[in-house]
Amino acid sequence: MALDGSPRGKHPRYLPSRVLNRTAVLAAAVVILFAVSVLLGSYTVTIPDFFKIVIAHLTGGDKIPGASFIVMENKLPRAVIGTMIGVAFGLAGALFQTMLRNPLASPDVIGISYGASAAAVIAIVIFGASGAVVSGAALAGALAVAALIYAISTGGAIRGTSRGNAAGNRLVLAGVGIAAALHAVVNFLMTRADIRTAADALVWLNGSLNSANWDRAGVLFLALVVLVPAVAVIAGPLRILELGDDAAAGLGIRVNAARLSLVIIAVTLAAVATAAAGPVSFVAFLAGPIARRFTGKASLPASALVGALIVLAADYFAANLAPLLLDGTVLPVGVITGALGAPFLLWLLVTANRKDA
Repeated sequence: MALDGSPRGKHPRYLPSRVLNRTAVLAAAVVILFAVSVLLGSYTVTIPDFFKIVIAHLTGGDKIPGASFIVMENKLPRAVIGTMIGVAFGLAGALFQTMLRNPLASPDVIGISYGASAAAVIAIVIFGASGAVVSGAALAGALAVAALIYAISTGGAIRGTSRGNAAGNRLVLAGVGIAAALHAVVNFLMTRADIRTAADALVWLNGSLNSANWDRAGVLFLALVVLVPAVAVIAGPLRILELGDDAAAGLGIRVNAARLSLVIIAVTLAAVATAAAGPVSFVAFLAGPIARRFTGKASLPASALVGALIVLAADYFAANLAPLLLDGTVLPVGVITGALGAPFLLWLLVTANRKDA
């Protein structure tokens, strides 16, 4: 092994080229799975018909009865939103995990998703809200809980390099504690709601793409247009923060300002994704570690693509294969991702305990 970490006898650029190649493989897989989600399933569409439908929709031409509605109002917006929330969750999880150097530091685990869930359930159960109002409440709840977690973990101080340091176990522990409290609030509200309202809230809590539409896709796209370039800008300081706070400060990085920027961007990514489709479990938690194992190195683009792959694959299974296995029952996408994430979390905890032993 060479001093730079590359295999002996290989050029130091060996690893980056491998990362780029495998990231390209992930991008191709996302394109293929996106096409599968739109063209195949319970209703199949041929490629020529798909292009005819899209062109007719854009130009106001003749529509294919039935097929045009299914593609343009169901399948295509569902796949588009699934891809975008996967990218958002994947980036959010990777930012938290890389910044805090802790594989458990994802929006699912540290309470941000629970903040969105609690706010959305309050809006549904107490105020009878629906649609965009629920999404707005979820966004506000996620941001408010993130601010609370950050304040607790920093001891209420933003300045300085020790008290204002939001890294490490304090942020994770604060998030886990707040998540437990919010989970209790959600359970209490569910017991007080009538059956129909509780059913609506439960579908949202599990994370679902059933209500996907072009309005939500447009809002989510505009959010990502702002947030993805922000991630690209903050990626440089993030790499330096991985060296440790003292080393980063010595290299001229304003540690607390950079960390606060990272937290704001990561929380907003998770919040807008949750507002669009609900708290789709464990996507943010799974994307980063899977991308790291596949590419051999922590990579934000690879994490975003893995997040999109997880959501698209889980939604295809939930919408098309689960009904065949469960007598017609269509599952929310969050049920499938939760089933994948729970054993992965247990495995991660077991392997972490073995390393510490």
